[in-house]
Amino acid sequence: QVQLVESGGGFVQAGGSLRLSCGASGRTVSEYPMAWFRQAPGKAREFVSAISWSGDSPYYAGSVKGRFTISRDNAKNMLYLQMNSLKPDDTATYYCAVGRSTYYRGSSPLGFGSWGQGTQVTVSS
Repeated sequence: QVQLVESGGGFVQAGGSLRLSCGASGRTVSEYPMAWFRQAPGKAREFVSAISWSGDSPYYAGSVKGRFTISRDNAKNMLYLQMNSLKPDDTATYYCAVGRSTYYRGSSPLGFGSWGQGTQVTVSS
């Protein structure tokens, strides 16, 4: 069983930047895709971005494309999300997740089987 711990959230003004990190322990995650999701109060969990096991072919939700960058370091069992030009609508709890299968390339939460506890991001206007 893999344990995921997110960090790097905080309070930032609109237009600012944050870098989220997600550390995995318990087993290697280098053979699986990883993703970031977010959930705002009263809303469903939504896909933000994902990256393949090799780090190739990242993909993004339309609402963050061009502003967020996902990356991973398999040697360190780490996942990152660089968030630039933040907007108040980006306010949410951000979760990292590990894919259920090596070649999964979707955006459904059902495709990811391990989740962290989340880190809060608050963007003020």
